Amino acid sequence: MNTRATEIGVGLFVLLGLLALGFLAVQVSNLSSMGNGDGYRVTARFENIGGLKVRSPVTVGGVRVGKVHAINYDMHTFEAVVVMDIQPQYTLFPEDTSASIFTAGLLGEQYISLEPGGAEAILQAGDQIMLTQSALVLEQIIGQFLFGKASESGDL
Repeated sequence: MNTRATEIGVGLFVLLGLLALGFLAVQVSNLSSMGNGDGYRVTARFENIGGLKVRSPVTVGGVRVGKVHAINYDMHTFEAVVVMDIQPQYTLFPEDTSASIFTAGLLGEQYISLEPGGAEAILQAGDQIMLTQSALVLEQIIGQFLFGKASESGDL
């Protein structure tokens, strides 16, 4: 009888451990912030999005206000088109808000940071953010630095 109770106890302990691991996986993968689809969508065009991904955070002053819904490529303008879902409680962003792609942490997770402007008109669903700053790609910066050093020394 005592063996049966021990087996049940161990089984429950393993089950709780698996549930905790599942919860941790959902938290780490940003699936918990999927939302229910409320809010509104705005777009922004970038020359280079670096490693930006769908479900990446959209922040203002470090506060998460939305997420990246989709990333597409426009064959006419040769730019990346990023569609963002903004949560419904954040509806008063000025029309001249700017969007920049930044890198967070050591692992290089990229996110979009919005900087509100000073216009009277407010962004509406379907609007496009016109002022954007693309991601800084480390390889490009290193290449520009090395090319500048090589041209200074007269090698090129």
